[in-house]
Amino acid sequence: MQVSPFNQPAPRLGNQYDDDRVLRSLLARRFGGPVPPAALAALREMGELAGGELYQAQLDDRLNEPQLVQWDAWGNRVDAIELSPLWRRAERLAAEFGLVATGYEAEHGPLARTLQFALVHLFHPSTDVYSCPLAMTDGAARTLLDSGNAALIERAVPHLTSRDPARFWTSGQWMTESTGGSDVGASETVAERDGEGWRLWGRKWFTSAATSQIALTLARPEGNPAGGRGLALFYVETRDADGRLDRIEVLRLKDKLGTRKVPTAELLLNGTPAVAVAGARDGVRNIVPMLTLTRTWNSICAASFMRRGVALAQDYARRREAFGRPLAHQPLHRQTLAALQAEYEAAFHLCFELVHLLGRAEHGAGDEDERALLRLMTALTKLTTGKQAVAVSTEAIECFGGAGYVEDTGLPVIVRDAQVLPIWEGTTNVLSLELLKACGDGGPLRVLRQRLARGVGDCDDRLAAAGSIATAAADRALDWYRQAAGAGPDALQAQARGFALTLGRATALALLCEHARWSLEHEQDGRARAAALAFAATRIDQLGAIEPDDARLLVE
Repeated sequence: MQVSPFNQPAPRLGNQYDDDRVLRSLLARRFGGPVPPAALAALREMGELAGGELYQAQLDDRLNEPQLVQWDAWGNRVDAIELSPLWRRAERLAAEFGLVATGYEAEHGPLARTLQFALVHLFHPSTDVYSCPLAMTDGAARTLLDSGNAALIERAVPHLTSRDPARFWTSGQWMTESTGGSDVGASETVAERDGEGWRLWGRKWFTSAATSQIALTLARPEGNPAGGRGLALFYVETRDADGRLDRIEVLRLKDKLGTRKVPTAELLLNGTPAVAVAGARDGVRNIVPMLTLTRTWNSICAASFMRRGVALAQDYARRREAFGRPLAHQPLHRQTLAALQAEYEAAFHLCFELVHLLGRAEHGAGDEDERALLRLMTALTKLTTGKQAVAVSTEAIECFGGAGYVEDTGLPVIVRDAQVLPIWEGTTNVLSLELLKACGDGGPLRVLRQRLARGVGDCDDRLAAAGSIATAAADRALDWYRQAAGAGPDALQAQARGFALTLGRATALALLCEHARWSLEHEQDGRARAAALAFAATRIDQLGAIEPDDARLLVE
């Protein structure tokens, strides 16, 4: 007897803008009503591409990875990097949709960043992390504008913010060396000055998106002191007038766990021509605008990956039957999916609060308190959402059982690519220490606490209970900070991660409560409140560290 085997239908995606209640609701709130027609058309078109043509192209492109061709047929060193078809398509779309340009256009004022990152949120998970060069491009444009270097602004910024694919440039960010990624003050790249200008010598161990037309990089001018203060920020155009790499060798492409479509290279600078962006010192300080932008992109991409994993898992739960009914009707599976949705919504609102602060700061709409909050929130949001993305993406592919472990379903890559988010642009520990610095004398923490109070104010009884969990966790973290600050730096460092994650999750919960209150009033929709209550049931307070003596015993 011939038996026809059962084949499970694959999960499907619809229009990723129309299907994302959370994104549509946030935009309605920020714009105070309907999204402007032109912006809405772009969002819906991007949503259709992300859930349809681009998603299918991503599945079809699964086995393609960038390839390094170091020599041509006649023995000439060419160091050409061949990109995947999807990446070539993504570059054109990024320019046409203004994924960088939108953030610099005056039409929407402080909301330009919100609209920009709404588009990025849709674009990112269907384009194999093409967001990586875009993040650095955005950061380079902002850094050059803030530098006041008129010649470089005139030369590069129109390309970096162009909507014309033929004129559009991307930028690299060359900081990481084998001496250390986060300890940039240990950089060994040297800058020498000759009759023609600056030349750079050294090895950059990890340069993402190595096909960019320009890069911003740190190097130490000869004679400068050691450490970060002795570094300078330089602008490099990667190719000469003939289109050849300009005294740059690509030693190899990195063989990475994830983000395998991103051409991450190890480069050797052999007297590469460069231009000082803002003097011959203080390069770390001068590159801060770039880090602010790349960390913001990192955060948005974390929420975007969560959304993709949850969207696929929810669709699959409606299609997959087990024990006589769809998974979506199984109480335990429904609990799992609800928890993932709540985690996504919390991360989303944390990200778009950061974006809102960024947009206001760039347009001079925020006061000093908001600028202090922006500095705090940049580290807080990135470290919190990076950890969330890994946890949610892992849980999401578990929702598929064995299919989630099979490569040609296109599901495992979500976990691999999400794993870069807690690492790139500062690990959780490094950002926790940066958060301590951003706390300063405690003033920024008072501003954050006031923001939480606004978020949870005037809530109904159920939301008020969730809000009280947020404020109680934040208050405990702030009490710990005040006590530990008097006990010395080692005491602060020991619990810095728990302190940071507690503040991050407490802030996310307060923001989720705030949006839920708005949604109940303006949309008569209780789903955001359900998300707030579900997120409040998770572990918000992350304080608690191993005793120092026990930690020493376990490690040493």
